[in-house]
Amino acid sequence: MSFHGLIAIRRVAASLACAGMLGLLSAGALRAEVALAPQVDAGTLPALGGTWRAANPYRDSPAAELALPLGRAAYNQACARCHGADAGTNAAPAPDLRKLNRSCRRIDDSDLKAWCLRDNDAYFAKTVRQGKVIVGITHMPAWEALLAQELAWAIQLFIESQALKY
Repeated sequence: MSFHGLIAIRRVAASLACAGMLGLLSAGALRAEVALAPQVDAGTLPALGGTWRAANPYRDSPAAELALPLGRAAYNQACARCHGADAGTNAAPAPDLRKLNRSCRRIDDSDLKAWCLRDNDAYFAKTVRQGKVIVGITHMPAWEALLAQELAWAIQLFIESQALKY
C-alpha cells in the first residue's frame, strides 16, 4: 500500500472515531448527572435552621433514631444510583462513601477523634452543597438547592451506620 493510501485510511478512521464520539454525546451517554430531590418528609427531625451546622447534629444524639431511617430512604432515592444501594458496595461508579470516616474510627483519643469527625463533616457538607466539578466535568451535582441540611445530615448518619458493617 502506498504512503498516500495509508494517509487516507488514517483520515477515514479519525473521521469515524469523531462521528462515534458525537453519537455518544448526542445519545446522552456522557451527560452530566442531575440532582433530583428525594421524596422524604424530614418534618419529624429537629429543625436546624438555614445556617449549616459545622458538625453532624444527629450523631450521638437522641434524634439519631429518627434520622437513620429517613437518611436511608433519602440516600436510596438520591445517592444510590451513583454510590450504590444502601451504601453497601464498592462496585458503584462513584466513590464508596463508607470509607469517609474510616480514619476517624481508628483514633482512640476522644478529642482528636472529635476533631477528625468535624473535619469530615465539613468535607461532607461542602461536597453535598456544592457538588464536585473536576476539570470542568460535573462528577456530582450540587444538592444545596434541593436538600435541606436535616436530610443531608441524616444521609451522612446512615452512611456512617453502613460503614460499621464494612
